[in-house]
Order: sequence, then C-alpha cells, then structure tokens
Amino acid sequence: MGRARRIWVPRLFYHIVCRGNRRDPLFKEANDFLAFLHILEQLHEKTPFEIASYCLMTNHFHLQLRSQQESISKVMALINKRYANYYNTRYGLTGHVFEKRYFSKIIGDDAGMLEVSRYIHLNPVEARMMHLPEHYRWSSFRFYHQSTSIPSFMNIDALLQYFSGTIVEKKKTYVQFVNQGGIK
Repeated sequence: MGRARRIWVPRLFYHIVCRGNRRDPLFKEANDFLAFLHILEQLHEKTPFEIASYCLMTNHFHLQLRSQQESISKVMALINKRYANYYNTRYGLTGHVFEKRYFSKIIGDDAGMLEVSRYIHLNPVEARMMHLPEHYRWSSFRFYHQSTSIPSFMNIDALLQYFSGTIVEKKKTYVQFVNQGGIK
C-alpha cells in the first residue's frame, strides 16, 4: 500500500522534523552543520523557500518552512538527498541517512507560528545542551537575538510581524517571548 500524498498549502508554514537513521547522528562535527546550511543556501537559489526558524541538533533537525513555488515534499526531497549524498561521501557510508519519512505538520494560525518557533529554538535548552537558546550555535535564534547577517533562505519577518515597534524592539520582544517558555 502506498503512502498518502502530503497536503501542500503554499501560503502556510510547516513544522518539519527529520531524524538520523536509527537515531544515529546526522551532524558529527561543525563541518556537517555548515554543510547542511550551505545546502540550504544553494537550494534556495534554485528552488525558493522560506525558513522562519530552524534548529540543527546532533541526530535530528527542525525547520519552520514554507515553499510557495514547489511542494514541501519536493523541497524536502532535495534537501535530504543533497545532505545524504554529502554525509555518505564524507563518512564513506552507503544506504539510508534518515530514519524514515520526515514529520510535517501544517501551522494553521498565528499562535501556532509563534509556539512552533519557540519550541524549535528551545530544543537545545530542553535537551539540556545549553541553558539559553542564544548559546546554541546551530539554530536560527541568533538572527533574532543579535544583529548579524541573515541567510537568504531566512524570513525573520514571518515571526517578527506579530510584534510591534522598530525591528530592534520586535527582536527584543521575540527573544523575551522565547525565553519565557523555558523548561517547565
């Protein structure tokens, strides 16, 4: 029996989660994280998509992603295939890199957009890898917390639009919003 086709709603963001096969590491060293981010940059040039937040953990990753021109399935197939090719070549492996089909859930409302981004950015805190999300190098939180150059695939306005004030004030309010959702 075949799998059900995924629903694609071009105007909405999705929460995407993808795990390493057998929950093995997807990212063993800094160069792996950098390669994944480079792949996102390269693919974005040919197949535009937007990411509002991301977090790359050692054995999985989260993306808050929207694609208005290609289906989410197509975008994820491109991302995962490129990274699997990189990973297998880098470590002299063959076969599956990812556990199974990626998880995806449509984010249907404004509150969901903010909650998913908070969940994504707090992932390293919840995993007790860091005390504060701004200390984790491999998430998009730094684009909200600091003034730094933003990759072309990032759309921070997708989250900052929910706050008022200048860009600096919006970022500050967003950072407070995320940090108030710490470990409970």
